[in-house]
Amino acid sequence: MTRRPVWIAATLLLIIAAASIVDAQYGRRGYGWRRRTPPRFASPGESDRAFAFSRAMYQSVRREWLGTGWDTDYPDSDYNFMIRLSELTRTPVSFDGNQPNHVVVQLTDDAVFEYPFLFMSDVGTALFSPEEAEGLRRYLELGGFLWVDDFWGPTAWAHWEEQIGRVLPSSQYPIRDLPLSHPLFTSLYKVEKIPQVPSIQFWRRSGGSSTSERGDESGDPHFRGISDADGRLMVFMSHNTDIADGWEREGESTEFFHLFSIDSYAVGINVVLYAMSH
Repeated sequence: MTRRPVWIAATLLLIIAAASIVDAQYGRRGYGWRRRTPPRFASPGESDRAFAFSRAMYQSVRREWLGTGWDTDYPDSDYNFMIRLSELTRTPVSFDGNQPNHVVVQLTDDAVFEYPFLFMSDVGTALFSPEEAEGLRRYLELGGFLWVDDFWGPTAWAHWEEQIGRVLPSSQYPIRDLPLSHPLFTSLYKVEKIPQVPSIQFWRRSGGSSTSERGDESGDPHFRGISDADGRLMVFMSHNTDIADGWEREGESTEFFHLFSIDSYAVGINVVLYAMSH
């Protein structure tokens, strides 16, 4: 039976103290400053049959306010998501001891094909080389799934639309808005609205009064997708929202957690379960 996202709160409140472990191990991206964590690259043959959160590295050619390129929200969002996925579902999750095996992959590296789920953030700044575009196209056409998140406003959207169009031409692979009746939104939790999740920095600076990081230009969040000829969803796009910040910042503010993290985990878990079963 499908459960409402609010059910997550009861479980997460019992285990949220684990977020302090993340802070102790990695440090914290505090308000007004940013730590730098080197990428944990994937190695050929490293993956096992359990789920590993894999994030794609790319080159940024433009700047977006509050974005840092490929490593936006890295590594805490990846780390926290894997832990919560293992706690909230029966999904086998890849661990090395008590550490989740989240990885960074390069689109030109054959290691990418060992990970059926791929995540990218701040994609309104990305530029794919011809080799990267070809590698990503092969990955998607051979059954891979890509989720892009945390890009805001029409300028970032237009830039991403151009880049993904070089990977999957729109004449063959059109972008479509996903209705909430799509099975992805009921794969475990029932997602009844598109949550607009701001970065915690923006939310604090606004005094908790706004969730739209680009004002009127990003007032409406969107869930969009690209499917193959058989209807398999290959690319999921969460635009004008920062779902991963709800994972990354889960332990920094009780109010932020209740307002945003619960819905962020509901969406994230649904996407991963759908991606791994289709």
